[in-house]
Amino acid sequence: MPLYLLDGTLWFPPVEEAMPDGLLAVGGDLRVERLLLAYSSGIFPWYNEEDIPMWWSPDPRFVLFPGELKVSKSMQRIMKKQEFEFRLNTAFDDVISNCSRAKRRGDPGTWITADIKNAYTKLHSLGYAYSAEAWQGGVLAGGLYGVLLGKVFFGESMFSLVSNASKFAFINMVKTLKKNSITLIDCQVYTPHLESLGAGMISRADFLRILNEQTG
Repeated sequence: MPLYLLDGTLWFPPVEEAMPDGLLAVGGDLRVERLLLAYSSGIFPWYNEEDIPMWWSPDPRFVLFPGELKVSKSMQRIMKKQEFEFRLNTAFDDVISNCSRAKRRGDPGTWITADIKNAYTKLHSLGYAYSAEAWQGGVLAGGLYGVLLGKVFFGESMFSLVSNASKFAFINMVKTLKKNSITLIDCQVYTPHLESLGAGMISRADFLRILNEQTG
């Protein structure tokens, strides 16, 4: 399959032409219009700081239906103890900055570059990007951020400065999204951490069908 090189034109190739690993295209830019087109088409950016933008649409897709959220007994106890305070959208800049510094197993770098930060901060200012936060003693302890289009939330990254803080923020975010009739949370690629919380694989075709129904 061909690997497409994007220029300044606002377009993406059909996702069915992605490589077996999900890589669809490289190049282009991170302007708001392109990011919104990408998400609404089932595509997301993901690349290392030394690379040009890389655009992905994997098959299968790792997702969480809010009603299938799993909360372990240990996390239920933490929730009841109220060790953390949940806040929504009060510290977006701090959340994305902490996500960029979070250590990833086997990956010494970060994909949350200055350009990524600027692009998603712009999305936040326009009401598309949201942060979910866990606070402890008035200090940000963990959280996550993502993009909301229609009834679909696209999770991007999370971090923890205190054990279980990101999990606390995620669980509360899922519950909040469910209350607001959000039907799907896109987790993009597999992680055992999110699988333990109820996420699973669906086909790209099913993902796109839900996406078209819920963001159109």
